[in-house]
Amino acid sequence: RGLPYCLTTRDEIDICDERSIRAAIARYQPWAIINAAGFVRVADAEHDKDACLTTNAAGPALLARACAEAGIPFVTFSSDLVVDGTLGRAYCEQDEVRPAGVYGLSKAQAEENVLGLGGQALVIRTSAFFGPWDKYNFAWNTLSALARGEPVRACRNSAVSPTYVPDLCHATLDLLIDGADGIWHLSSGAAMSWADFARAVARACGLDASLVDGVPHRDFGWAAARPAQAARARLAAAQATTASTSGRRSTRSTSTGPARRTRRPVPRPRLAAQAAWPAAR
Repeated sequence: RGLPYCLTTRDEIDICDERSIRAAIARYQPWAIINAAGFVRVADAEHDKDACLTTNAAGPALLARACAEAGIPFVTFSSDLVVDGTLGRAYCEQDEVRPAGVYGLSKAQAEENVLGLGGQALVIRTSAFFGPWDKYNFAWNTLSALARGEPVRACRNSAVSPTYVPDLCHATLDLLIDGADGIWHLSSGAAMSWADFARAVARACGLDASLVDGVPHRDFGWAAARPAQAARARLAAAQATTASTSGRRSTRSTSTGPARRTRRPVPRPRLAAQAAWPAAR
């Protein structure tokens, strides 16, 4: 995209420390802040609730408040785990938030905190993300095992919306530059089970999809509850030309595939991004 940015480390900005945040804004003078930091260990969150809530809920709220006071846009990322998966269909942005575990609770609290502070805040709900640079995700683990000729066990009765990270980045930047706010669902396409996702990845890479064994979620013994239906619906066309800015909770969503968007002339943004993309579960 050719956008100037500054990727900060945890040593350079502590998102749970208001003074650290203010100092970073004064130092970098960003046009916008994108928060990609977080407590990402879903199972560990069940035993380390305080740390998870502090990082995932309190931290984004402090960032959002500082951005509102500075008059700059703020973006943070949420999760499919803010719902319990009992709705029986793909979730839309206006559906009730009902997390089943601590990690989902932390993200739900972050959404409420951030959007309740005013300012231009954009919350992106996404899930099952994977990309060419990250080895700590389901797709990479699946490909690594299949390349060694090993079988892969994957959940057959839990629906998700896989998301390719480069497309997610582009769509998020489109929304940010267009001045969007509220909650948006972003994914790369149709919902599928984890098992079907594994088979699709295998076929795309010329590996043996028959090595994927679809098993029920109860066989995994997960420490944290996972929703059976966590797919997210798309209420807006991928070729949308404007971003919704009416209200704090947008009721629109989109695929993260290539899309043409009408952009207003804006200064070249200097994006202060915190840490790295959280690892896929």
